[in-house]
Amino acid sequence: MADLKLRVDTSTDAERSAVDAVIPADERAVIQETERLVRGGTARRRERRHLLLPGLHALQNETGWISPGGLNYLCDALQVPPAEAYGVATFYELFRTTDPGHTDAVHHVCMDTSCQIAGAADLAAALEAEGNRVHRGPCLGQCERAPAQFVQGRGTPDSVPADAPSITDPTGYRLPQHGSAELRILHRIGVVDPTSLQSYRDNGGYNMLRYALAIGADAVIDEIGSAELTGRGGAAFPTAVKWRSVRGEPSGSKHVIANADESEPGTFKDRILMENDPFAVIEALTIAGVTTGAANGWIYIRGEYPLATTRLQHAIDEARSEGLLGRNVMGSGQAFDIEIRRGAGAYICGEETALMESIEGFRGEPRNKPPFPTTHGLFGEPTVVNNPETLLNVLDILEYGAEHYRSRGSDASNGHRLFCVSGHVAVPGVYEVPFGIALGDLIDLAGGPTGTIKAVLLGGAAGFFVGPDDLGLELSLEATRSAGVTLGSGVVTVFDDTVEFEPLVLRIAEFFRNESCGQCVPCRIGVVCQHEVLVEMSERGSLTDDRHQLIDDMARAMADASICGLGHTAAGAVQSAIRLGLVGGRS
Repeated sequence: MADLKLRVDTSTDAERSAVDAVIPADERAVIQETERLVRGGTARRRERRHLLLPGLHALQNETGWISPGGLNYLCDALQVPPAEAYGVATFYELFRTTDPGHTDAVHHVCMDTSCQIAGAADLAAALEAEGNRVHRGPCLGQCERAPAQFVQGRGTPDSVPADAPSITDPTGYRLPQHGSAELRILHRIGVVDPTSLQSYRDNGGYNMLRYALAIGADAVIDEIGSAELTGRGGAAFPTAVKWRSVRGEPSGSKHVIANADESEPGTFKDRILMENDPFAVIEALTIAGVTTGAANGWIYIRGEYPLATTRLQHAIDEARSEGLLGRNVMGSGQAFDIEIRRGAGAYICGEETALMESIEGFRGEPRNKPPFPTTHGLFGEPTVVNNPETLLNVLDILEYGAEHYRSRGSDASNGHRLFCVSGHVAVPGVYEVPFGIALGDLIDLAGGPTGTIKAVLLGGAAGFFVGPDDLGLELSLEATRSAGVTLGSGVVTVFDDTVEFEPLVLRIAEFFRNESCGQCVPCRIGVVCQHEVLVEMSERGSLTDDRHQLIDDMARAMADASICGLGHTAAGAVQSAIRLGLVGGRS
């Protein structure tokens, strides 16, 4: 084994304290002093590498940046080559590797879709005029209160948006549908105190975990399979297939992951769930763990969600103290515990294998599949990945039964769906409706449009524009698939006829150019080419036939040959905008 080549830069007392809080000294001593040159030490070093991301967060939060000396100390503690750790640090939007000087905070201002039409550029300019350091960046998951900003401070945990629900007023959040008897996924929000385990249990919390343990794992999976629950993250993969596959794996170590890195522009539903119903997320993830035989649970949450992170960690601590997590979950004899990992601003980490690479302490670059996560997932072990909305549907199924679940929705899309409605509507927010509602009816539920609708973006930046003639479109998996569009992660962004679509579509192309990890050639070249063509179109004033063909050719290449979904979907919004005549002077 080659020696670790460390830099000569030295760390400060504050940086060392920050790292020591994440990586206990006894673990570092074992790696460095007694096992450094033996095979067992190498294996243990690999086991510790998953602490790299928390260590980078600790350095960033302590001093406002990741200095060479601080990185050196972290690398020495984990025995990770500094070049690799630097590559990880520079992969993420929220980490800084250059000294910010005397700037105490960075204001991240969202420049995507809903925020763009709500005056994000003016907000950024006003903040700069006040002497603030401003970073114009991607969606912050605060679309219902656009234009959004996220303030990243120094020496303290990252701040919460000013109008977010207060820790001292935990039930202050009110859903647009508050009080509706039709709610199944959102019914606790605004009713249950999200900081109180007792409040959650008084409202039926943990009854479904008790029921799942009573009927056994096979019965739970059968019920989910009979309900035909599909994933709510965009791919709509059958949930029972994942759970049954991992349960059947002989491996002694398995994992379940809640993918809470909802970075798709226009998406904020999981944030609402985690901030206002965190114990439900913990209970549902625990059911996934004991059902699949996984002792290890993880929540990978985007770094721009500090309130959700705080409340989830509190819920985990409370559940653990009451025996609902740990070595003997609810007296069942089964072990299951949960650990939170904060992302740091990388859209690609919403892809499940990129997410796993990030947890393991590497750059968040997707893996080739097969093998699939159900056999070779986190740390090479069987893994289930579901997003919070999918997990909370499991609670609904177990409470009301598969037959009742199937009775709600459309012909081939069962149950309820959460939609993130934003843009030019009277009441932006998260709405829970049965699959099959018409697009226009959903918009009316959100108070109706505030102007004359010109277009609606379904599925976010990775989705498609539809026109005002499509307001009768049924919002189900089968209907949208037949129409050549997608529900994606449940984004519905409404644009009226005052919107300038050329800069909006150009920004979508810029988003994919910035967020591509660059690992595979079709995506790396395709997203850059797509953006350049649109820049040329903007300068020329129209889209020529040959450039239109080039966009279509690049889209086909990305869809056919990219490693992950980013490349597969990067051209959908652009192509649909051209087809509808929103940009390019075509119709």
